[in-house]
Amino acid sequence: MGAATARELARQGYHVLAGVRRERDGDALRAAGVEPVILDITDADQIAALAARVDGATVRALVNNAGIAVNAPVEALPLADWRRLFEVNLFGHVAVTQALLPALLRSRGRIVNISSLGGRVAMPAYGAYAGSKFALEAVSDALRQELAPHGVQVVVVEPGGVQTAMNGRGAAAAADLAAAMTDPQRRRYGSLMQAVVAHADAFTKAGRSADAAARVIAKAATTPRPRSRYTIGRDAAVLTRLARVLPGRLLDRLVAADLRRHFPKETRGAVAARA
Repeated sequence: MGAATARELARQGYHVLAGVRRERDGDALRAAGVEPVILDITDADQIAALAARVDGATVRALVNNAGIAVNAPVEALPLADWRRLFEVNLFGHVAVTQALLPALLRSRGRIVNISSLGGRVAMPAYGAYAGSKFALEAVSDALRQELAPHGVQVVVVEPGGVQTAMNGRGAAAAADLAAAMTDPQRRRYGSLMQAVVAHADAFTKAGRSADAAARVIAKAATTPRPRSRYTIGRDAAVLTRLARVLPGRLLDRLVAADLRRHFPKETRGAVAARA
């Protein structure tokens, strides 16, 4: 989504500083209006270099879209993986925002934080990922209220299924985490992990294209009077609304029913009985 958003904003006439972690990624992205910059949002020196790059410039918008997905039950995910995920999905965005706020305040610009459907609805094995996105939603709400008197707008974008490479990386990570579980954990969660990976694969394949997602993000970054939140895809639009009105246990049943068909066939009866 990040690369597609950079291209869409450049197409609209903006000069985009596109953060990449590797030189080869920058070479693939470089085009008219798109200037790749090396940026690991967990690296303080690289963040400082970005702030120096925009010093004195007019910064119209900051789009915080970096993210990693890690799927595992709360019990089975090592704390080091929790910390790494929050460093990227939450603290890195806060660090970049703090560094660029002087420029955004000067230009009365905008901050667009890319959350997720998982920032409103948490599924089994999504505790860490959803936790980081729920936290990003809360930070965005606080930041929106803090900066409104100073002319800086804060917008949240909540994608549902989007066809990106992130799911493939998440599936590989989930397989590694499942292999590292203890035998009791594997008995408790092995079928769940298979279902979560299969569900994520189907969810991604049925999702919106990265280009369609980019158009929503670009709108959030540029429209004169933005909403506080935008969703991407019908799944995100429906589920975020349901999450606001349904009792928690009823929402749990809906999530379980959606996930049930992805369990291995021999375990579906037991899952249905528990649901």
